[in-house]
Amino acid sequence: MFSTPFVLSFALLLSLPLLFLLAPRILPPRHLPISLPDELDDLALFRRAALASLHSPQKSSVSHLGTTNPPPKIAFLFLTNSDLTFAPLWERFFKGNERLFNIYIHADPSVKLTPPGGVFTGRFIAGKKTKRASPTLISAARRLLATALLDDQSNAFFALISQHCIPLHSFRFVYHSLFASPHTDSSFSLTHWNRHGQVKYSSFIEILATEEGLWDRYTARGDDVMMPEVPYDSFRVGSQFFILTRRHSLLVIRDRKLWRKFRLPCLKKDSCYPEEHYFPTLLSMEDPKGCTHFTLTRVNWTGSTGGHPHTYHPAEVSPELVYRLRVSNSSYSYLFARKFSPDCLNPLMEIADTVIFRD
Repeated sequence: MFSTPFVLSFALLLSLPLLFLLAPRILPPRHLPISLPDELDDLALFRRAALASLHSPQKSSVSHLGTTNPPPKIAFLFLTNSDLTFAPLWERFFKGNERLFNIYIHADPSVKLTPPGGVFTGRFIAGKKTKRASPTLISAARRLLATALLDDQSNAFFALISQHCIPLHSFRFVYHSLFASPHTDSSFSLTHWNRHGQVKYSSFIEILATEEGLWDRYTARGDDVMMPEVPYDSFRVGSQFFILTRRHSLLVIRDRKLWRKFRLPCLKKDSCYPEEHYFPTLLSMEDPKGCTHFTLTRVNWTGSTGGHPHTYHPAEVSPELVYRLRVSNSSYSYLFARKFSPDCLNPLMEIADTVIFRD
C-alpha cells in the first residue's frame, strides 16, 4: 500500500507539466500595458452594456422602412489626447440635427484639455491613459463603444473619430449615406434581412490580408504568441478609424478570446500597431460578410513617416482638396478625412458652408 505522502508527491509531480501548460490561460500575464483595475473596470462596463442591449433587442435594429421611434442615431466616438481643435467645424456639422446623433469623447486624463463647449458639453466619458503602439488604444475604443451602447438604444452606427479628423460632407449626407437603401455596389451585399424583416447594416471597416510587413506585425509580441486563437492566415490589418453597426459593436465588447492575445505587450515596437489589427482581425474572423472591408475615413499615406500619415497644413486647404478627398474606389464617397494640423481650422471654416457642407 502506498503511503499518503508518497501519493501526494507523485500526484504533484504528474501535475507540474499540466500546470505549466494551463498557467498562461489561467493567470494574467505579467507586465501588461493595461493595469488589472482598469481591466476590471472595463469588464464591468462591457457586461452592463451587453446586458442592457440583450434586454432591449428590438430597439437595436432599424426596420426595413428605415424608421424607428425615436429615429436611429449615429454615435460619434471622439478619441483624443489633445484639445478638439476642430470642434467649431464639427459644431457646424452637427447643427440642426440634434435628434439624429450622440457624441462621446474619450480623452487621455493625463493631458490637460480645454473643454470645447457647445454640443460637446458633458460628452466626456470616464477615460483612461492611452499610448501609441499599445493596446490602450483598443481599450479606449471599446470603452467608447460600450458607453454609447449603454447610453442610448437608438444608436445604430458607431463612428470612431480622431481629433485630427474633419467631415467632408454635411451631416445629412453622412446620415443618408449610412441609412439609405444600399443598392449601389454589386460587389458585396451591404445589408441582409433577418427573419423579422429588419435590416442588418454592414460595418465600414478596412480589412486587409496581404499588406507589406504583415508577418512582422503578427510576430510583434513573439513568434508563436498569437497561437492558437489567431493563426497567421486569420490575422488582418486595417485603418484605426471605422464605422461599426450596433451588432458588431456588441461583438467587440463581448470578445474575450482575441483580447487576451492583443492586450499583450509588444517586443517589436516598430511593428506594433494593435489598434490597426484587433478590430479588422476580430470582425474578419467572426463576420467577414457583414463588413464592407473598406473605411469611409480618407487617409493619405504618401510620404508617411514613423507610422504617421501625411499631415495637411493651411497652404494645402482648398475646395479642390476637399473634392479630391471625397473620391473613393467604391461607390461610396469618403465621409471623413485625416490628418489635419490644428492651424487648418480657419481656412477650413472659410470653406465650410460653400464647399464642405454643400453636397
